[in-house]
Amino acid sequence: MIDYDDEARNYDASRGGGTRALAAADAVKLLLPQGACSILDIACGTGIVTRRLSSPERVVVGVDRSRGMLSLAGQRVPGGVVRGDATRRPFASDGVDAVVIVWLLHLLPGPASVLAEAARVLRPGGVLMTTVDKDDAYFVEDSDIAQVTSEVRRQYAPRVPDGCARVLGWAAELGLGLAGQTVFPGTGQGRSPRRWREVIEAGHIPWCSHAAASQVTDVCRRLAELPDQDVARPDPLCRLIALKA
Repeated sequence: MIDYDDEARNYDASRGGGTRALAAADAVKLLLPQGACSILDIACGTGIVTRRLSSPERVVVGVDRSRGMLSLAGQRVPGGVVRGDATRRPFASDGVDAVVIVWLLHLLPGPASVLAEAARVLRPGGVLMTTVDKDDAYFVEDSDIAQVTSEVRRQYAPRVPDGCARVLGWAAELGLGLAGQTVFPGTGQGRSPRRWREVIEAGHIPWCSHAAASQVTDVCRRLAELPDQDVARPDPLCRLIALKA
């Protein structure tokens, strides 16, 4: 797991910065309730998306457990951040109109408890928005990297924690169903073959963590044989879903 306290200072620059944050915020706004509403942004990180959700009609509070991340988020959303864990939020039940979870579920061994906590704090008729299928977002086109990784992804991607089908299953158990969805570009996040090998070898790709070592080795070998080793492939197309009772 990444040390987000240590990562905080360089986090935004390494993940698309303001351009990607604006795209994410605009996607969230499409699925938010109309008019005045209260919003919890869970795992808000540096607050780069949180700030863009604020408006005179919206009360937005960012929640994160990393002190390093919150030190930056507090500068962007003064008085609007709280330290807390995604599974134990310091908020009353039935208290907010919307919960936003962007780029978190893919990091968790099992997101069910996070979704349950989100459902707890939602008011009746409230909406839960979350990104899903993070790793699949990189394969929107039939690129050379998509071809090299297709077999391992086909076998093991259904077991990744943020797979949409799995998330919808957990949501159904909480009485929540799909109410809308949209996509947005992960600007600046397209990876080169060399970068793909680095993140796979570092253990940061969930579908590879389920594969046999020989399969992972073979994927890395084939990635190393691709041309243009340091040329980034297309940016991912991120999927955001809205859930409500």
